[in-house]
Amino acid sequence: MTTACAMLALVTDAFGGRGGIAQYNRDLLGALAGAGAVCSITVLPRHAPDPVATPAGITQHPPRRDRVRYVVAALRAAFAKRADLIFCGHLYMAPLGALIARLTGAKLIVQMHGIEAWPPASHLQRTAVETADLVLCVSRFTRASVLGWAAIAPERLVVLPNTVGSEFAPGDRSALQAAWGLQDKRVLLTVGRMDPRERYKGHEQVIAAIPQLVAAGHDVVYLVVGEGDDLKCLEASAGQAGLADRVLFLGSVDKPRLIDIYRMADLFVMPSTGEGFGIAFLEAMASGTPALGLDVAGARDALADGELGTCVAETGLAGALARALNSPNGDGEVLARAVQARFGRQNFNRGACAAVARIFEPS
Repeated sequence: MTTACAMLALVTDAFGGRGGIAQYNRDLLGALAGAGAVCSITVLPRHAPDPVATPAGITQHPPRRDRVRYVVAALRAAFAKRADLIFCGHLYMAPLGALIARLTGAKLIVQMHGIEAWPPASHLQRTAVETADLVLCVSRFTRASVLGWAAIAPERLVVLPNTVGSEFAPGDRSALQAAWGLQDKRVLLTVGRMDPRERYKGHEQVIAAIPQLVAAGHDVVYLVVGEGDDLKCLEASAGQAGLADRVLFLGSVDKPRLIDIYRMADLFVMPSTGEGFGIAFLEAMASGTPALGLDVAGARDALADGELGTCVAETGLAGALARALNSPNGDGEVLARAVQARFGRQNFNRGACAAVARIFEPS
């Protein structure tokens, strides 16, 4: 049932964007458009470095990095189609979204992800969030954090976790292993940006654990997928530790190759202390590969509190990795089915539509 006519989505990035937030925005907006929960969606991004392809019912404007031009474009877009639903894809955009909602009489949704929402927000951001009709949070930890600094009714904060597409599925792992000469290696894998502002993802900790794993008899190779300004720093750390032949930086890869890499790994590991959720955990497990993360923040939700993946303490990472590598390989098909049952598109789409519909229900 249609609940809103026109939605304006104010996002950092969505279609043509990279990373977990862009993927979440694509999944959410695509779910709403595909189910007819809104008649039309206009997306205004700050960034869109890759080719843009939008589903039916969604139009994305060119990106505007300049803040003033972005604000002007957002106001024009809101009044051009008389948007009656404003979606803010990031806390930083909440004040602008709240202003537009007030000027147009539209409903307001604010999306919360991770570290940006955990400490107390600025006065303008907090005021904007408190006026929102709905606050979507990717994890229980993020929801609890927002409730700690915003005076907002708890029922207006809904957890809608990330989802994973059906293209992430178990498959052949031998071809790429043979092509890269890794048949007899134990392959660890991390997928994520290497950004100085995101060192919490834990690449350094995995590199530091490798000598202990090798000493314990594990012939380990650590694959790192992603890009960012911290790449040279991490390469230097691996080289200084004498691990240049065991730590391979693969850069950015396309989705088919990424899926092959997930399938090839023996263990996906991301000892991050700052994940709002961690979509890469889902992608790895949906591809049939066990995942290990820290028992902190949003990673708990992605790993289902240890039901799907392994949650470990922040200390003793090398020991946890060794235990995981020593454990018998589980059934990747069973793991993939469990991940899809919990985090697949069907559940996500249903949750997205239900969350938006509730703000249009008569009070």
